Formats: sequence, C-alpha cells, structure tokens
Amino acid sequence: MSKLAGKVAVVTGASKGIGAGIAKSLGAAGAAVVVNYASSKEGADQVVAEIKGKGGKAIAVQGDVSKAADVQRLFAETKKAFGSLDVLVNNAGVYQFSPLETVTEGEFHRQFNTNVLGLLLTTQEAVKQFGAEGGSVINIGSNASQITPPMSAIYTATKGAVDAITHVLAKELAPRRIRVNSINPGPVETEGVHAAGIIGTDFQKQMVAQTPLGRMGQPEDIGPIALFLASADSGWLTGEILLASGGMR
Repeated sequence: MSKLAGKVAVVTGASKGIGAGIAKSLGAAGAAVVVNYASSKEGADQVVAEIKGKGGKAIAVQGDVSKAADVQRLFAETKKAFGSLDVLVNNAGVYQFSPLETVTEGEFHRQFNTNVLGLLLTTQEAVKQFGAEGGSVINIGSNASQITPPMSAIYTATKGAVDAITHVLAKELAPRRIRVNSINPGPVETEGVHAAGIIGTDFQKQMVAQTPLGRMGQPEDIGPIALFLASADSGWLTGEILLASGGMR
C-alpha cells in the first residue's frame, strides 16, 4: 500500500531541483501534490505531468512565498482542489554567495524574505488547514549552517534561522500533533548549480573531495528522505535536523 495514499502535500519551489524531486517522490507514494512555483510555469507543469503520467494527482500553483497574499492564494487553491492538507515541504529558497564587502541591504532582504519569512508564512497557513490528526512540516535547510563556508554570510544566516525555527515550531505545534523536521542537504546538482557554472570547476572538485561518499548529491537522493518524514514511518520524530550530505560535515 502506498505510504501517502489519500494524503495531500504542498511543496514550495517545486518546479525544478530538489523541490521537483520531492514532489515526484511524494506523488509516487500516493499523495496528491500541489507543485508551487514562483516563475517557472513550464517546469512546474512538467513536474505535474510526470506525476499524473504515473497515475498520481497534482496541480501547479504560482505564488511567491515571501508575499502573504500569494501564500494565502496557494493554500486556498490547495483546499479548492483537494479539500485538505497533510504535508508541507518548505523548499523554496534563493541564494547568492559573495564576500562581505559586496553585501547589500537588498540582497539581505531578498534571501531572508524567501528563505525565512516565506517559510513562516507558508507554515502559518498550513497549520490552519491541517486536520485533527495533525500534519508534517518538512523544512529544507542546508549543511551550510554547520560547515559555514566563506562568502555565504547571508545564505548561511538564513539556513541557521531555518534550523532554529524548526526546533521552535516542533515544540510549539506538537500539541496539535504537527511534526516539524528539517532536511539539510549538502551540495546537490540542480539546474541552479549548472546555471551558476559550478559544474566542472575546482570549487566542485573541492566539494566532492570533502564528501565521504565521493560525489555531489542528486535531487533523487533527497526525495526519499522527505517521503520518510512525510509518512507515518517517522511518526516519533519531530524537531530533528537530518543532514543529507553524503557525510560532508
């Protein structure tokens, strides 16, 4: 029997990369999936098509998680389409690595608005829709909060905040039977990594050299971990930070 049969999941930032991998894993396990995207409608539609092509249920909903009105619309569309909610995956995120001297007010707010405020806004709305049986919130952090790489002050700060929020909300929402955990990936080969020109560089080689399992992660490595946290298999876990980095720490 499918682990998530009859369940409904919202995955933010799911048009590509880790989010797309998670959405497909949840869909394959029987969940009806809301594929949220900010700008890449084509990517989101493709993810929906793949889930439906394997017999699953999915819709794509546009929305910028850093904007309260967009978030409210995202969850209204979820309720309209599927009637309930059981799982929220807070995957949407942005990043830019740069030295201290280039930090700007605008870049600070861009990353914090999506990576931190967005997570709070989506969780706030999800809690309103979780039923009496509770739900599972899965945050996507980063091992950057542990390894603190140079030139990542803003990004690492946002992911440190995600770690802290995960611990706080796990305690705060536990009386409502809502579990809150975080997956903290190491470097993962996504469209964004390719677009940044990282593949084939000395930087990539250094990352792989620091990873005991000897390669970069793939979106398919993260999806099954999210499925575990979304399912009853992890029913006794909350407030956990799962380092999914091939041993890089």
